[in-house]
Amino acid sequence: MPLMPPGPFDKTDRAILTELQGHGRTANVDLAEKVRLSPSACLRRTKALEEAGLITGYRAELDRTGVGLGLTVFISLKVEQHSRATSRLVEDALTAIPAVIACYVVSGEADFLLEAVVPDLGAYEELLLDQVLAIAPVTDARSTFAIRTVLSRGSLPLRQWP
Repeated sequence: MPLMPPGPFDKTDRAILTELQGHGRTANVDLAEKVRLSPSACLRRTKALEEAGLITGYRAELDRTGVGLGLTVFISLKVEQHSRATSRLVEDALTAIPAVIACYVVSGEADFLLEAVVPDLGAYEELLLDQVLAIAPVTDARSTFAIRTVLSRGSLPLRQWP
């Protein structure tokens, strides 16, 4: 059975979400036309999707190299003393580091997986030694550097909706 979000969401909501994922700056009147709704009905539905937490924000996607952040690194972290308190401490510390653009709690050999962007190897060294490894429960860090981005897809496939 496909997972459904809470609430009375339907194919029109899916169309709105799909369109906004690809074109977040679409004017409401244009969005309404694309999903075949009146502008007022479209705005009402979009606001409901925001209030339900399905739309969490709008942002521009930037070229990392173009803005001087040409090095992407994935960092696997191990921590000691597995507990909620430890997890919160690590999560709060990582959230405060601007270079960390994604953080996941994972299972397997690591406890956390980070995605970070920095200008170069020198900046990476500072990030690793002065910020990441300075977090008390962190006991190990393993890094993998991205050579080239093949696919970076921000859009979610919403095929599970009716």
